[in-house]
Amino acid sequence: MYQSRRNAVPVLLVLMVTMAGFLVLETRGSPCVSTFFSALVQLIPCRAAVAPFSPYQPNEACCVALKALGQPCLCVLINGPPISGVDRSLAMQLPEKCAANFEPCEISK
Repeated sequence: MYQSRRNAVPVLLVLMVTMAGFLVLETRGSPCVSTFFSALVQLIPCRAAVAPFSPYQPNEACCVALKALGQPCLCVLINGPPISGVDRSLAMQLPEKCAANFEPCEISK
């Protein structure tokens, strides 16, 4: 059991370094000051509105959080790694549904 834990440490380290590099690349040239994870946490009030096949509209708390986060950080989330339980197309509709004057996110392939 001790040996398997020792083998897991290098794998976790590589994963963390890779993810950190990804976040730097995605935010370079963007005025987003939040990390991917802190931006994701800030949008927790929007969870019901962006769940796959959700019939819910964003609530006031979601819209306030979205506007505080800003368009560049929303785009970082939309273009970031997959987020379990989040429909990206619904997330892209949040600015319109919240009457936020955001430019559309450019989708990276």
